[in-house]
Amino acid sequence: MTGPLDGIRVLDLTSMISGPTATMMLADQGADVIKVENPNGGDYTRAVSTARNGFSASFVNNNRNKRSITLNLKDPRGVETLKRLAKNADVLVQNFRPGVVDRIGVGETDIRAVAPSIIYVSISGFGDTGPYAQKPVYDPLVQALSGLTTVQAGSDEERPRLVRTILPDKLTGYAAAQAITAALVARFRTGEGQHIKLSMLDTIISFLWGSDMGAHTFVGDELRTETAQSFIDLIYETQDGYISVAVQSDKQWVGLCQAFDRPDLISDPRFNSVELRHKNIDERLVTTQELLGSETSNECLRRLEEQDVPCAPVLTRREVIHHPQIVSSGIITEIEHPKAGLLRQARHAPQYSQTATEQRYPAPALGQDTGEILSEAGFSKSEIEALETDGVTT
Repeated sequence: MTGPLDGIRVLDLTSMISGPTATMMLADQGADVIKVENPNGGDYTRAVSTARNGFSASFVNNNRNKRSITLNLKDPRGVETLKRLAKNADVLVQNFRPGVVDRIGVGETDIRAVAPSIIYVSISGFGDTGPYAQKPVYDPLVQALSGLTTVQAGSDEERPRLVRTILPDKLTGYAAAQAITAALVARFRTGEGQHIKLSMLDTIISFLWGSDMGAHTFVGDELRTETAQSFIDLIYETQDGYISVAVQSDKQWVGLCQAFDRPDLISDPRFNSVELRHKNIDERLVTTQELLGSETSNECLRRLEEQDVPCAPVLTRREVIHHPQIVSSGIITEIEHPKAGLLRQARHAPQYSQTATEQRYPAPALGQDTGEILSEAGFSKSEIEALETDGVTT
């Protein structure tokens, strides 16, 4: 047995990031994920930049542990082939624009007719109802509409800012994977499948509410305008770089002051309680910067660590992969790809004591497993050859 989802089969009709992230998590957990791609190019991320020997970094980092089959779903024979595959599948995941799967004949009703207990998953950008349902969508648009860009700015009065990673895409993938496993547990209890609908917009709004929507939680007492708590973030410049320091409790504030031989700041009337340090946050952070700016990063970290003050170096992406804490965790691994060469990737983050996961195989070439998958589904050699000859598959 490899992974907690060993024995689960997933049909993955998704492309780009959100869907492939979700299905790769399931694949990492041991599920047999069959990636269904258009014969004409496949997943769009196969063609993006940062590539080697025909494999893009984006594709290999979101599609490992999967098998690939090509099917032209605009051809009725491609649709019928998918339905035959669905008969032995536990989950089908798709992220076409709302309405497309029904038009081509692979919507929930069509698939459930041949696989009554399947978990059918629809991932969208804005949802399948409302004035934005049919709009094309990318990550920045969701960041804008959800309010995330103004949260990132720190204030409604500041210029909105994008989070410099595709958070809505990736977080939706995580949410979808969790929802799928929950639905599988429900099916084990009841024998019934269900339809999971998940949008990037809903995911981000739900995500923000826990920490960033407090001013709009109590109905009738909402703030009209969000103002910044501070004009400074928790990144401090040292003599030779940057570090992050996060002081919350009285003990940590005392530790910071003692680390830099400033006991006078402990009793400073601006800072001698949690409430006052929050009220005078800009002055406190400016003072902290003055303390840290006089030493190197390593010296600051040494002093702070001796006082048990929360702190960490600010690393570049190149430095991250060599930091001893990250090396010790084993999160970054290497795997040999038959065409793209040696890859460095982050392993599946959770570690299981009884059902260990592994990187069984790297991201597949387009359609490399078509014949094997069709044979497993009961297609004869002549049927497979006919589909290939007619361009339904490759």
